[in-house]
Parts: sequence; C-alpha cells; structure tokens
Amino acid sequence: MAEVPRTRVYDAIRVLEAQGLVEIQHSSPQQFRAVPLDEATETLRDQYEGRVERLHDALDTVEMVEQDDETPVQQVWAMSGQDAIKNRTDQLIEDASEEVVLVIGDESLLTEDLVSSLNDVGNGVDLLIGALTESLQDQIKTAVPDATTFISGLEWLQGEDATENETAIGRLLLIDRSTILVSSLMPDTKDEQAIFGEGFGNGLVVIARRLMAQGLLTVRDPK
Repeated sequence: MAEVPRTRVYDAIRVLEAQGLVEIQHSSPQQFRAVPLDEATETLRDQYEGRVERLHDALDTVEMVEQDDETPVQQVWAMSGQDAIKNRTDQLIEDASEEVVLVIGDESLLTEDLVSSLNDVGNGVDLLIGALTESLQDQIKTAVPDATTFISGLEWLQGEDATENETAIGRLLLIDRSTILVSSLMPDTKDEQAIFGEGFGNGLVVIARRLMAQGLLTVRDPK
C-alpha cells in the first residue's frame, strides 16, 4: 500500500524499528508488526518534543549581539505566515506591562490561543479589544470577560465597498503605546502577512491609538 519497492522493505522496517514504531518476532521467517496506534503516537510526540527542547537549548546558548546605544530606534519589520504572526502576537501580549489595544478585523483570528493569551493578561494591564461587528463583540465579551470591548469605527478595514480581490486587515495591535503590529489577509488564500514596529515616538502612537480605539474616550490617550 505504501508502494515501497520490495528490495527496500527490510531497510524501511529497520528504520521504523529504530524509531520504536515496529516490533519484530525473531522466528523463521521473521515477522514484523506495527506497535499499537496510541503507543506509536506517544512515541512520535516524545521524539518531537525532545527535538524542540534540544533546539530551544541550542538557540538559548547563542550569544546575542548587544547594541551599544540603548535609545529605542524606530524600526519596522515584515513577517509572513499565520503561525509566526500568532506567536509574535501572543508574545507581545504576554510582555505588556501597561496596556493592550487590539482590533480584530477578521472573526477567524479570534482563536483559542489568542483568547488564552488575552485572559492571561495581568491585573495591572489595561485590556481594550475592538471589533468591527456587534456579533464579534459579543463573542469577545463572552471569551474575554475582563476586557473592555468596543465597536471599532474601522469598517473600511474590510473593504466594504471594494472588490472581492482587495486585501483586508486582519489584526491591529498596540502594546504599551510603543509597539505596533498590523496584519493583512490575502483575499483568496487567507494567508496572513504583517508589519511589526517598535520604538515609535509619541506622535505616531497617539494617532495609532486613536485610530484603533475609535469609540473609546480619548482621556486614555498617552500624555
């Protein structure tokens, strides 16, 4: 069924045996059988987690290049891939010490992982979440009860009057009034791309925050 050439069957069996996925009866002739599915799954999971841990330990030993100038530099970087953007979003939310402002432009991005990260925000951090529709706002209220939710005035993010081929904004995130992440969703594939920036001055932050948090009082704007 696997279309393994007969001349390579024994080689394939030996590889699977080395991975703990096949057991052998040393009879004449030898017999082979797969280990139970649950056992095989657990074995593969252990191998995968072991590799991830070794990779983490190896990367953790890499010496980071320190900048001589500690003054924040305004930088903008591009990112691709929903997993990478999701992980960066989760990390930024986790690192927040003062305020998280998030506008969700697409319902599909309100994932369990994002909800978990938002619910883990500390008590001393203001959490503001905007939605483009009342139905999405209701979902956010239920999923993240401690957040201040609002209807964002950014309906144009979805290109309401545009063609189906127009790229839509996925998420807008502002952390501690200094770090910004903005993502877009491709219309056909729903692939996500983003720009990530940090070290911005007060002027850009005020504009970004007022734009993202339309519907909230400006008294909360950074001074």
